[in-house]
Amino acid sequence: MAQVSWIWLAAAGIGWRSCRRQEEDERATVAPPAATAAEGFRMPLHYPRYKREDYEKMEEWRIDVLLGEYGLASDGSIDDKRAFAMGTFLWPDQL
Repeated sequence: MAQVSWIWLAAAGIGWRSCRRQEEDERATVAPPAATAAEGFRMPLHYPRYKREDYEKMEEWRIDVLLGEYGLASDGSIDDKRAFAMGTFLWPDQL
């Protein structure tokens, strides 16, 4: 779109702003390559700041939500989910 002459656009009755808006809309509808490469993994803005004690007391639904935010599977019993979450999000010195 940048190569198009503005004189031609003016003659066609298309303003600069409408062309920019169309370009932005086209860019917004195309998925970025990184999003398609890692379909299941998502990275929230912040890393979880829970301690071991927090994971040990955490309800099952909260662990499911936490793992789901990162696109991780939450299969198994509550003890399996807790162990997986602690192994995933706690540093080795916190285990």
